Amino acid sequence: MNNTYTDLVKQTFEFPQEGFDVKDNYLEFNGLDIKALIDKYGTPFKLTYLPKIGMQINKAKKMFHDAIKKNRYDGKYYYCYCTKSSHFSFIMEETLKHGVHIETSFAYDIDIVNKLYEKKKISKETFVLCNGFKTKAYTRAIARLINSGFKNVIPVLDNKEELEDYKRNIRIKDKVKLGIRVAAEEEPSFDFYTSRLGVPPRDILEYYVDKIKGNEKFELKMLHFFMNKGIKDDIFYWSQFNRVINLYCQLKKICPELDSINIGGGFPIKHSLGFDYDYNYIVNEIVANIKSTCKKNKVPVPDIYTEFGSFTVGESGAVIYSVVGEKMQNDRESWYMIDSSFITTLPDTWGIGEKFLMLPINKWDQEYQEVHLGGLTCDGYDFYTSEEHINAVFLPKQQPSGEPLYIGFFHTGAYQDQLSGYGGIKHCLIPSPKHVIVGYDKNGQLKDWLYAKEQTSQSMLKILGY
Repeated sequence: MNNTYTDLVKQTFEFPQEGFDVKDNYLEFNGLDIKALIDKYGTPFKLTYLPKIGMQINKAKKMFHDAIKKNRYDGKYYYCYCTKSSHFSFIMEETLKHGVHIETSFAYDIDIVNKLYEKKKISKETFVLCNGFKTKAYTRAIARLINSGFKNVIPVLDNKEELEDYKRNIRIKDKVKLGIRVAAEEEPSFDFYTSRLGVPPRDILEYYVDKIKGNEKFELKMLHFFMNKGIKDDIFYWSQFNRVINLYCQLKKICPELDSINIGGGFPIKHSLGFDYDYNYIVNEIVANIKSTCKKNKVPVPDIYTEFGSFTVGESGAVIYSVVGEKMQNDRESWYMIDSSFITTLPDTWGIGEKFLMLPINKWDQEYQEVHLGGLTCDGYDFYTSEEHINAVFLPKQQPSGEPLYIGFFHTGAYQDQLSGYGGIKHCLIPSPKHVIVGYDKNGQLKDWLYAKEQTSQSMLKILGY
């Protein structure tokens, strides 16, 4: 019987596959020699592979452009990046190299937009879609951005009262573009029936007629739709999607300036070697359904906007750990203890039970065993015990001497720093790990550099007042 880790993977999945290969029993991530980075920087560390961002953006753009061509669709496609997925400057600047636009969620995002403009990373023609429930600080920041000459800022109204703030604070003579977010119905299994965000669909037509139609200062350009479950090929998603497209058609008949549908984000990313999602099919269905519904209603098709966040940056990230100890707590459960914490570095594994793509970096020629992974905090939930495709974790066996086992969690680039807090105070004072970035230099050559050192005790004690 073949029982090395290599045998296990090849018997279970098609391997190697895009982004992952093994050379001389060491894992490579997008062609990167992870062991060389371990030797250079030590563990634990977070890794960002910047070229993957452009690959994802261009993949989506091509799929939509191909679907538009195939369906003879008259509208255009616009790719927006959802900033809340990762606000880091190196992420934002990398996305903007590929001709994308920006979606914001809070007042401080507008400060980032201004900084990017100062650095000439965007222009005043860049689309800035402003989403979320708006505080006064947020609406005023949006107004200032519009008053400063940004031509394609689109505040997406989240409630009926939001417009009043713009009436008071926006002073330009040209008409301001607006969007309205449709409050989406969620799956019956969800904790609530209707999203807390957006305007109920039954109220939108009346609201438009009463508050926007004929207004000298504002015009409705966009209808926004997003479901928490993301874009899934099932009856519930398509029923809600078509409901919104029909609403668009109703609005279009009384609102000729309306010309855009924003389907938000929600493309999944690979969290298992067994991942199977037909992006091309889904994109073609989106485009075809919009065209078909508009044709039945005899209205022009809209331009299509997306706000991909996880899809843009998720697959660019990884976290690399060492196994620093093995504990056998009973006759059947073996624990591998890592040199960090899941709660502090991958909070989604703890908060929502997210499963990331986990693989060993070395020892692919060793026998494997079922294990549990434990973090360093005292919290009873600081563990990882199952994979997305199976209710277990299998890893190579530890050896009494020689090189330690290194493991990587991959496609972790979205939200994890935003949720755990970059720097700051961590549970049990476990430090934030160092952060390594890999990208191209001015000569087009790959290089790696240390963006941040491991957090020090002094930085934590200062925050705590010692």
